[in-house]
Amino acid sequence: MTSRRTSRRWVAVALLLVVAPLLQACAEALIVGTIVAGVIVAADRRQIEVMFGDQRIESAAGGRVDEVLDGKGHVVVTSFNYTVLLTGEVPSAEAKAQAGKVVVGVPQVKAVVNELQVAGASSAASRSSDAYITSKVKSSFLGNGVFRPTDVKVVTEAGVVYLLGLVTHEEADAATSITRGTGGVQKVVRVFEYVSLPARKPIKTEE
Repeated sequence: MTSRRTSRRWVAVALLLVVAPLLQACAEALIVGTIVAGVIVAADRRQIEVMFGDQRIESAAGGRVDEVLDGKGHVVVTSFNYTVLLTGEVPSAEAKAQAGKVVVGVPQVKAVVNELQVAGASSAASRSSDAYITSKVKSSFLGNGVFRPTDVKVVTEAGVVYLLGLVTHEEADAATSITRGTGGVQKVVRVFEYVSLPARKPIKTEE
């Protein structure tokens, strides 16, 4: 009986030693994730309820578009400050109009910028290229000294870069200029909302 109890105790100790690091890792991941989310929220000019509202709009609008188009085409829904940008490809002009119409009906949507193209769905290679262009544009924003990279949202489709955000005219011009100078960019479309902000000190950049 004593040997069985001792054996069970050693098994319990072994399990604890195995599980403890996993629990610690999970806790650390949760803390890091919370910190990152907090930094993103703090850096965004939108109110937090608007940020969550944009996420809800993207989900609801995406579902409605998929339903009305019966899964045909390739549509990307991006919502920023309740303005929805539609990019991608649809099989017909009618499909483009239908997509725009159902998105207008989503609660809280205040405007729809319908940039859908009547064409065959883009290939995986094309989408990969667009993702690469987006990453290059975002990288080019770093250390620009005029605006924070987090103030401008970048969406790329078929080499066309769409810029969204709550920015001043000076910030919009700077973001546009940087984007146009990025390799692979075919065209820049501004979907900005302009705001007036109090003068602030130049953004510090590390040399």
